[in-house]
Amino acid sequence: MKTEKEKFLAGEPYNILDPELAADETRARRLCKQLNELDDQAVAEKDEIIRKLFGSVGKRPYIQPSFRCDFGYNIHVGDNFLCNYDNVILDIAPVIIGDNVMLAPHVQIYAAYHPDDPAERRKWIGLGKPVTIGNDVWIGGGSVVVPGVTLDNNVIVGANSTVTKSFGDNVVIAGAPARVIRENPPKE
Repeated sequence: MKTEKEKFLAGEPYNILDPELAADETRARRLCKQLNELDDQAVAEKDEIIRKLFGSVGKRPYIQPSFRCDFGYNIHVGDNFLCNYDNVILDIAPVIIGDNVMLAPHVQIYAAYHPDDPAERRKWIGLGKPVTIGNDVWIGGGSVVVPGVTLDNNVIVGANSTVTKSFGDNVVIAGAPARVIRENPPKE
C-alpha cells in the first residue's frame, strides 16, 4: 500500500493531514520565513535558500518578500526568475516556470485543488494538476493561475486576471476568466 506522500508525488488523491507531508510543509514554511526576512543585500544567502527550497533553479533567481509555497520541491524555475512582492505558489503538483519569467505583486499560482464531492472533502483529500509557464512570460499583479493551466512562451497576463485555461505563444490575455486581448509577436 502506498504512503500518502507516495500518492501525493504520483499525482493521486492524498490525505492533506499526513504527518510526513506536514513535516515537508513545515520545512518549506521555515525556508520561506528565512528567505522573506533577508535583506536585499544578502544576495548569496537568498540564492542558497531558494536552491534549498525549490526543486530546481536556473541562474539569477530573484524573490521579494513575502513569498509563500506549500512544499517548494515541486517548483522548478529557469534562468532570471523574478518574483515580486506577496506571491503564493501552491505546489501540490509540479509548477514548472521557464526562463525570463516575471511575476508582479500578489500573483497566485495554484496547482492544488480539492474534490467536488463534499464527502471526499470531509476526508481532507487533496488533489493537484501541474501548472506550466513557458519562457518570457509576464504575469500581472493580482492575477491567479488555476490548476492544470499551461501558458506558452511570450504570454503577458493583464493585472487581476483569472487564468482558467491554457494559452499558446505570443498573446496578451486578461480578464476573469482570461481571454486573448491581442497577439504579441516578438519584435526580434
